[in-house]
Amino acid sequence: MRPSVVFAVIWIGWVLSWFGASFWSAPTEKRIVTWDVWASRAALFAGALLLLHSARLMPGAARLWHAGYGAGYALAGLTLAGIVFVWWARIHLGRLWSSAITRKKGHRVVDSGPYAWVRHPIYSGLIAALAATAAAQGTVTALCGAALVAIGLWLKARVEERFLIAELGAEAYGAYRRRVPMLVPFLPAG
Repeated sequence: MRPSVVFAVIWIGWVLSWFGASFWSAPTEKRIVTWDVWASRAALFAGALLLLHSARLMPGAARLWHAGYGAGYALAGLTLAGIVFVWWARIHLGRLWSSAITRKKGHRVVDSGPYAWVRHPIYSGLIAALAATAAAQGTVTALCGAALVAIGLWLKARVEERFLIAELGAEAYGAYRRRVPMLVPFLPAG
């Protein structure tokens, strides 16, 4: 099986399973939609389009480098590791998960499992998986797409942080923020 097929299986499997699991969530008590939420969505959408465009190697998506089979499989392994981390975080969060920035019934600070490493492990895992995928594609389009998605997730994380401080309290969520880094494990928190 070619590495490109492995990447396709990983990403299609994630998208389908993620959509299926989206129905397993607690009732929403409050939702926020602001201009910066829309900005993050625009960056995510544009980045995803660039990555898909690059994956098809359409005109304008010339390779900067070619990852051989060994590197391709290694990068596919890193992509899968990122997706496993994403799923670990999603399962650990349980019914508090939402694709939008919301407060769920029974919402609380979750600071164990992958949430003890980073405050937004779903975003961290996606950024890592997309970076590995873009590196395997080796195109400017893929690298720009992964960067746009990372920017979109960073913007969304910042909005989510403000929302969680307001909803869960500056003391509870603030203490968590001081202990745990936002997106990159082992970096200083804050």
